[in-house]
Amino acid sequence: MIADDAEALAVATELAGEFAAGAAKRDAQRRLPRQELDRLSASGLLGVTVPREHGGADVRARTVAEVFRLLAAADPNIAQIPQSHIVYVNVLRRQGSPAQQEFFFGEVLAGRRFGNAQSEAGTKHVQDYRTRLIREGDGFVLRGVKHYSTGALFADWIPVLARQEDETLHVAYVPRDAPGLTVVDDWAGMGQRTTASGTVRLEDVRVPAGHVVPHHLTFTGPQLHGALAQLLHTAIDVGIAAGALTEAVEFVRTKARPWFESGRETAAEDPLVIQRVGELTIKVRAAEALLAAAGEAVDAARDHLTAESAGTASIAVATAKAYADPVAVELGSAVFELGGTRSSLEGLNLNRHWRNARTHTLHDPARWKVQHIGRYVLNGQLPPRHGLL
Repeated sequence: MIADDAEALAVATELAGEFAAGAAKRDAQRRLPRQELDRLSASGLLGVTVPREHGGADVRARTVAEVFRLLAAADPNIAQIPQSHIVYVNVLRRQGSPAQQEFFFGEVLAGRRFGNAQSEAGTKHVQDYRTRLIREGDGFVLRGVKHYSTGALFADWIPVLARQEDETLHVAYVPRDAPGLTVVDDWAGMGQRTTASGTVRLEDVRVPAGHVVPHHLTFTGPQLHGALAQLLHTAIDVGIAAGALTEAVEFVRTKARPWFESGRETAAEDPLVIQRVGELTIKVRAAEALLAAAGEAVDAARDHLTAESAGTASIAVATAKAYADPVAVELGSAVFELGGTRSSLEGLNLNRHWRNARTHTLHDPARWKVQHIGRYVLNGQLPPRHGLL
């Protein structure tokens, strides 16, 4: 059990140090981080957003973002896996009944993990959900196929997004071992290799009514569902950038050679290398500052939730993510720019930074975030409440 924000950050810092040591090897061998996730669960970090009245630390959004940034700088795969866990704890905070909150928050504080079965492949767009939640007796039956189900393979509970007959959107919290539920470890992306973001198949999976939450109601008024989810994605991207910068600097100091025209003894003394490291550091620090500001905006909106405060928070998060995404990709490539030819050796696996950044930043197009930012600044138009902003 973690007591407060300061302890959450201290624990995350300690775990990040542990996780960083094996990140390159786990990626190269595609060794799934089961032991590391168990360590994460045992640390109490996955329960820090549980409300205080239910026994949790209820830390600030800025703190949660910094926890994810620290973990992502060490291993962005480990950071991405519990992203949906935090999001679906938040769904329960907003739409769960008192009985649902008491039960599921108790599960979270006991170290149980939520996965996700949300996205679907082959549909018209990202919010075209074909999975059905069909009423049967005093409960429901789930039928459908989910893809990109990060965290499901390692979960105790899998929140499933599905539509009822009237097309309203619900979340069904399903035990990982429920009959008819199959998690397939078939994720084959070039990056984020060890997130196991594979397929979930739902074949007449029975769900009691008490495990179903009316998610569509989340979007009928001011909400921070999308802002929080995107804040955590942004934290992962900022962490990737910071991790790449750290490794690039270490490589320059210990392995890279100076260009002969510099007249310097080491690469770290090469003036053009120094210039480039300075430029990249400014970008990473700016991304970190935007992330912190976005977290503060989410916290301010949570304290006084209105349409305007929620919109302001979403725009702050969108600004941070629109800036951080290309920075993460650039830093993943700059490792080689600074390190030279020897940095491309396969055994070093430095390309994981670029692969991770390029893969993770595909979650949500930054170009649409820029559109919403422009409309907000020019015309005062609040962003839409679709949960992805």
